[in-house]
Amino acid sequence: MTTPVASGSQAGPGAPDAGPRGVLSRGTVVLGVAVLLGAAALTLLGLWGTPEDRVQGEMVRLIYIHPPAATTAYVGCFLTTVGSVLVLWKRSQWWDLVAGSAAEIAAVFCAITLLTGMLWGKPTWGVFWVWDARLTSTAMLMLLLVGYLALRRLPADREVRSRRAAWLGLLLVPNVILVRQSVEWWRTLHQEPTLSLPGAKIEGLQLFTMSFGFLVFFAAFAWLLVVRFRVAWLEEQVEEQGLDAAIADRRAEAGPTGRADVEAR
Repeated sequence: MTTPVASGSQAGPGAPDAGPRGVLSRGTVVLGVAVLLGAAALTLLGLWGTPEDRVQGEMVRLIYIHPPAATTAYVGCFLTTVGSVLVLWKRSQWWDLVAGSAAEIAAVFCAITLLTGMLWGKPTWGVFWVWDARLTSTAMLMLLLVGYLALRRLPADREVRSRRAAWLGLLLVPNVILVRQSVEWWRTLHQEPTLSLPGAKIEGLQLFTMSFGFLVFFAAFAWLLVVRFRVAWLEEQVEEQGLDAAIADRRAEAGPTGRADVEAR
């Protein structure tokens, strides 16, 4: 990912070479192709290459999607919180765009986590949803992400919007910790992590496929983050250039006698 500026206060149309000029690059194309191939391989392994479970049957195949999606969402939340800290501390435009991009992607993977969890819960618990500590805290995380993204869309100055959202972004990592520890802090229906669950055995091709699933999801997150950041950066440049053009037009309309008034505004 190209680093356009060190601080948001220094970013603008005066530094056109500071950031990406387009959405895709050779590296993003290569990574995107690798993600597609990895997703295809994961699908083949998950649906046909690995055996069904003697207890859960075919539903066990969700293990190749559900844990990787949840962990990827946590990574996005971590980046958003780090970015929020640097927005409040350094007023960094670069980290503001990273935080916003990561939050959008984290929301997608969090939604996948909730959906696959509900599909897994129906045959296991008999219902799609229970107010279990793990499920409830994950739903809270989803609401925080939606609220963060909503704050970034409110009509206000860009820096004001960023700082408002950043305060909420600080809560994401604490909520992730709550989600992760919920099965240990409270008695829940949700099981502990499969790899640390006493008596649980996942090995051979199943273990490889699950590990491969994490790799594919992390690569997909990286690709989405780079592309979304590039789009956000270009949107910022268009917005700033449009504002400069509007000011220039206003000065031209005002004429020499009115320029001082326009500059004062």
